[in-house]
Amino acid sequence: MAKHKDSDKVEFTKEMKKQGYNILVPMMAPVHFKMIEKAFRENGYNLILLHNSSRAVVEEGLKYVHNDTCYPALLVIGQMIDALNSGNYDVNRTALMITQTGGGCRASNYIHLLRKALKKAGYPQVPVISLNISGLERSEGFKLTPKIGISFMAGIVYGDVLMLLHNQTRSYEVNPGESQALVDAWTDKIVAQLSNGRGWRMNDVKANLAAITADFAKIPVERTPKVKVGIVGEIYVKYSSLGNNNLEDFLISEGCEICVPGIMGFALFKVDNRLEDIKLYGGKWLKKVVVTALMNYLTKLEDVIVEAVRKYPQFTPPARYAHIKKLVDGFIGYGNKMGEGWLLTAEMVELVDSGFENIVCTQPFGCLPNHICAKGMISKIRDSYKNSNIVPIDYDPSASPVNQENRIKLMLAVAKERLNAVKAETEREAATAR
Repeated sequence: MAKHKDSDKVEFTKEMKKQGYNILVPMMAPVHFKMIEKAFRENGYNLILLHNSSRAVVEEGLKYVHNDTCYPALLVIGQMIDALNSGNYDVNRTALMITQTGGGCRASNYIHLLRKALKKAGYPQVPVISLNISGLERSEGFKLTPKIGISFMAGIVYGDVLMLLHNQTRSYEVNPGESQALVDAWTDKIVAQLSNGRGWRMNDVKANLAAITADFAKIPVERTPKVKVGIVGEIYVKYSSLGNNNLEDFLISEGCEICVPGIMGFALFKVDNRLEDIKLYGGKWLKKVVVTALMNYLTKLEDVIVEAVRKYPQFTPPARYAHIKKLVDGFIGYGNKMGEGWLLTAEMVELVDSGFENIVCTQPFGCLPNHICAKGMISKIRDSYKNSNIVPIDYDPSASPVNQENRIKLMLAVAKERLNAVKAETEREAATAR
């Protein structure tokens, strides 16, 4: 067994990696994470994504995480403990992995809450690996190499594009399910490539994105006017169906077209924050060089996404990070960067500006930055954009899905009324023209 360096921490050792320990990872974005899972497996880590999503996940979280802790922490820790309880894994040959951003958000402390929960649940021998680029924690048996990092970002790029094209197609497809089938097929293709050490180089990414967009462009669609709804919020609840009670499926069932900003924007935001810190407070020359190089690399990946989607006029490429950053000027300061920070406000502004004036803002209980930068900024956005129709929805262990959906339906009622008014005006203009 690994040595304890303190009362809570169990080291993930090189020997554990050699033994092929299972490394369990909580689910957030299924398409993105499936590719990222293969990227790690290709580099010798037996990563396993968790799909358990029953009420037992919430109950385990409530059992081991204080009620006042933010809802994503409760779900992430609950999902891991529930998985260990399932009997599907040898708990003496299993590790857990969790991210640490290094910012002021409490997410950086989930790892300590998880270790305490493991001890209380009777699994003190299970090591926890920190996935971070801030040097917060290191494990002897885990190393985030450049190749893993590049493969990781390739998974983000593919996931963002598949999510974008799927959302712009599925509400209009002539043959229901065709878009989802294409997502599944391309996910399997990319996973196969990553499993064989391919698909992560820049030329591979460009070629795959060209083929992906070409395939989606072939799907027969009928683009009748629909209510357009954007989804924003704390990153976990924004993407996780477990966290937002299958919000995307609900909106699609209500006849909407949805838009969920990609993870690439969040990655750029996190790196850009490092540059802002250096501008404000100074820093080592080498750090600035490294962070600038990383920012340039991510911007190049963003360019690849935009150029691939732009080739087809029926699709709208994602807004560039630099554009989103400019849009938020006058709403909130760039120094507001805890959690999703100013980016959350910026995403709402960009959505309204691009025609998605109806927005569901996912508000997890206990996320203070989210409430300030999202719910706290709604009035300011409404003052500047009179057509904005934003509803904040609270997600917590006791929240009723029915009540959440009813609040969203009220927002949609306003959206549908406006859409019908536009349709009527268009028909009157057409009749007059005749």
